[in-house]
Formats: sequence, C-alpha cells, structure tokens
Amino acid sequence: MAERPAIFVTRKLPDAVTARLLHNYRATLNPEDGPISGPALAAGAVGHDALLISSRESMTAETLAALPDSIRAIATFSVGFEHIDLPAAKARGLVVTNTPDVLTDATADIAMLLILGAARRAGEGERMVRNDSWTGLGLAEMLGLQVSGKRLGIFGMGRIGRALARRARGFDMTIHYCNRKRLTPELEQGAIFHADPEAMLPHCDVLSLNCPASVETRRFLNAQRIARLPDGAIVVNSSRGAIVDDDALIAALRSNKLFAAGLDVYENEPRIHPDYRTLPNVFLLPHLGSATVETRNAMGFKCLDNLDAIFAGRSPPDRLV
Repeated sequence: MAERPAIFVTRKLPDAVTARLLHNYRATLNPEDGPISGPALAAGAVGHDALLISSRESMTAETLAALPDSIRAIATFSVGFEHIDLPAAKARGLVVTNTPDVLTDATADIAMLLILGAARRAGEGERMVRNDSWTGLGLAEMLGLQVSGKRLGIFGMGRIGRALARRARGFDMTIHYCNRKRLTPELEQGAIFHADPEAMLPHCDVLSLNCPASVETRRFLNAQRIARLPDGAIVVNSSRGAIVDDDALIAALRSNKLFAAGLDVYENEPRIHPDYRTLPNVFLLPHLGSATVETRNAMGFKCLDNLDAIFAGRSPPDRLV
C-alpha cells in the first residue's frame, strides 16, 4: 500500500477539517497557531508533499524558491491569493488552489453587521454598558442614523456584493453599484449601475467596499473620493484593508465629513493603524468575515478536496495555477 502524502499545515484548523486531514494524510500540524515566516516555512516543509497555508503566510518568490523539491502543491485556506506569487509558483511547477464560493453568506452578514453597527453606534453603546458608564441616556444622546430607506453603494458586485444587496433590500435600501461590467437584469435585481465609481459616490449614504485587492483597487478610497460622498455618509469595508487610504479615512472621521465607518479588514493587520482605536465613530471587528463554523469547515474541506484531486492525478476544482 502506497504511503499517504505528507502535508505541512501552517495554522490550526477546525476540528472536523483536522479529523479528515489526519484520516487521509500524514500531516504536520502547527500547535502554536501562528503564521510561519519564510525560512521557517521552507524548513518545516522538508519531507512533505504539499503545504496547507493561510492568507497570513507570505509566499514570495524567495520563499517559493527555498521550498524543497518534494513540494508539489500549495492549498491556501482563503479566497484571496495576493499573498502568493503566482508567476513564481507556476515557474516552479507548483499547483496552487484556493477556496472560492463558500464565504459569500458569512461575509455578506458581516458587511450588513458593519453597516448596522456603524449607523447605530453599536461599538460606543457596547463600551458604555461594559465599562459601567451608562447612567441613562437623554433624548438627544447617542443618536445614530436609520439604515432603512437609505442609499447603499456597493463597490464590487460579485457574489458577496450581490448577497449584501439582498440583505440590504430587506431594509428597503436603494442599491447602487459599480462593477467592471454591468450585471444581467436577473442578477442586477433593480440595482442602479454606475460604470464610473466617481459617478456613484455622490449617491451613497452608505458605501460598502466589496472588491478584490489588486493594483487597480489599492487605496481606492482616498481623500478625493471621500470628498465625493455625501456629508455624513458611512463607509464599511469587509473586503481588504489595502483598498482604503487609512490616513484619509481617519481624517474624514475626525472632521465628521463621515458619520461613521465599520471595518473588518485592515492594511497590515493585525497591526492596524493606531488612530482607529482613538475614534469613537468607527466600529471595529477583527476580520470576522468568514468566521463561522459552517464557513470555516467548508473552506477546509475545499482545501482537502483540492489536495485529494491533485494526489489522485486529477486537476483540482479550485486551481489558480
């Protein structure tokens, strides 16, 4: 009987995923559950056939070049793959896979939570109750904004953007969106298309960022674009931190150009811009987008489905290169 393939795993996995992994493979697990740096990752990969990594591991060309020749594949426990140098991986003959299509509902739920939490000052209210500073509110205190009936602009109308739109319609929000191309009427569901984001921004009482991170979208939300939003607008980001110019957003929150922001993702996370912690009008979450039992299990099973296919000599369903 052939020996089972060996997998080097960089992060702690959900129990159900770990059980299936150990049943089908020889696996080296990471009990510390911290991201593993390039040299340590390359050293740990010795004697293994594939890597199962997270978005916290930076797979640069240098790290990929240092991997042992035994490594055939990299399965990333993420939809995003900007942490992997795909051309370098392809040049080395590595198969790289990701986990698309299973985060949609969980991430759209978080986007809606960010909208509601920012609009209704939920972070401030929770802190007030927790630190025992709530003595009863006056009639003009802690006033938030009503979400119902507002205009929601969605920058990036992929699966998650469309799922957010479905949720927002339950609050009678009018949906505006900007996308690389216009959706079909069946997918658009009455949403108002803007080919140019500059044209959409003045119509956004709430702006939700749902686009992938790329060279084109890096620092998309800068001071000039914030200026085009209505005064008192709300900005939420459940996509990638690099899409936002932190200094510009912080300045707009301090000046009350924006009423509030809701953030689940940050550039250089978890080392977020420290000024966010000083602002009462920003609702902060620690990248909870996919953090449900159902979603993380589905992501892990996709990783294993892809590895199963690779070691069975088939093309994996979620192949990037």
